[in-house]
Amino acid sequence: MSATLELTKDLISRPSVTPEDFGCQQLLAERLAAIGFTIEHLRFGDTDNIWARRGNQSPVLAFAGHTDVVPTGPEESWTSPPFEPVIRDGLLYGRGAADMKGSIAAFVTACERFIAKHDDHTGSIAFLITSDEEGPATGGTVKVIETLEARGEKIDWCLVGEPSSTKKVGDIVKNGRRGSMNGYLTIKGKQGHIAYPHLAENPIHLLTPALTELCTIEWDQGNEDFPPTSFQVSNLNSGTGVTNVIPGTAEAVFNFRFSTEVTHQQLQQRVEALLDQHNLNYDLKWQLSGKPFRTASGALVDAVKSAIKATTGYETELSTSGGTSDGRFIAPTGAQVVELGPLNATIHQLDECVSVADLDILSEIYETLLVQLLTK
Repeated sequence: MSATLELTKDLISRPSVTPEDFGCQQLLAERLAAIGFTIEHLRFGDTDNIWARRGNQSPVLAFAGHTDVVPTGPEESWTSPPFEPVIRDGLLYGRGAADMKGSIAAFVTACERFIAKHDDHTGSIAFLITSDEEGPATGGTVKVIETLEARGEKIDWCLVGEPSSTKKVGDIVKNGRRGSMNGYLTIKGKQGHIAYPHLAENPIHLLTPALTELCTIEWDQGNEDFPPTSFQVSNLNSGTGVTNVIPGTAEAVFNFRFSTEVTHQQLQQRVEALLDQHNLNYDLKWQLSGKPFRTASGALVDAVKSAIKATTGYETELSTSGGTSDGRFIAPTGAQVVELGPLNATIHQLDECVSVADLDILSEIYETLLVQLLTK
């Protein structure tokens, strides 16, 4: 059993459903302390985090990840228990195998081999690990970054271990992400008897034309780095549960995934202007989850592409598609940020799994990256 596989199995066996860490970070801290890292345990609310650093010089290459996992769903629907790692046909099964305990294990073993060969490496290596990425993400990476910024500690390059690959490990690297913003809209009508609509005001009827228009707007055309901004309704709710009452309110929850062609303020203004044009009585609350970011070609992107080529023999593709990650909290500090991890085909699903062979390939890519960035 390879060191990466062994550590991945140990991490999977700990049921660290958000925001619980279940001892994962202590295990990582012990491994990292043994190779010269200084460990800081940072707890905010119910969230455990560690900031581990080896070296006190710049540039700083940080590996970022999360020990928390999403709930398993019905455990009886899994082929094997989700927190009992099992290998079948070359695949390691268990919750968190791909998202993202496999990546974290590969981070650690890559550093162990690298430091054994390059104890006098240049710059610094760091780990930023949280137990609140899959949840509200309010006490995790965002708080660690605030702590680092307050004391003037900067990350130059950051590799997030999110599962970025699609068909083979390393075929896709995320060098940016779209912004994400939620809207919580309540349309106010007047409740009444359904047989006397002239004495009531149906908020569902009021909402429908405006919502239809919002769904048909072209917000922008995107650019060479980002697809066009997307507007999607995720929830609709109204009614009293009976058939003879016109409800008093209708609620809609929607999401923007937006490019760098538009700001979140511009999107808010356009939505509110449209609602006003429809003469609606409404409440609207906004939640900005993250602004779009992109890491241009430079030292980190070039080194990652080179490391993948040297390890696998093929070229990687840069992409900004998909959801959000904790990279959205790190990029605004000026750090170059990319995401590189295993295949994402089974993440958040029943029978989540990762290729055993891919774990070692990933660890080798990470080690090659360390060599390229932190040796003379």
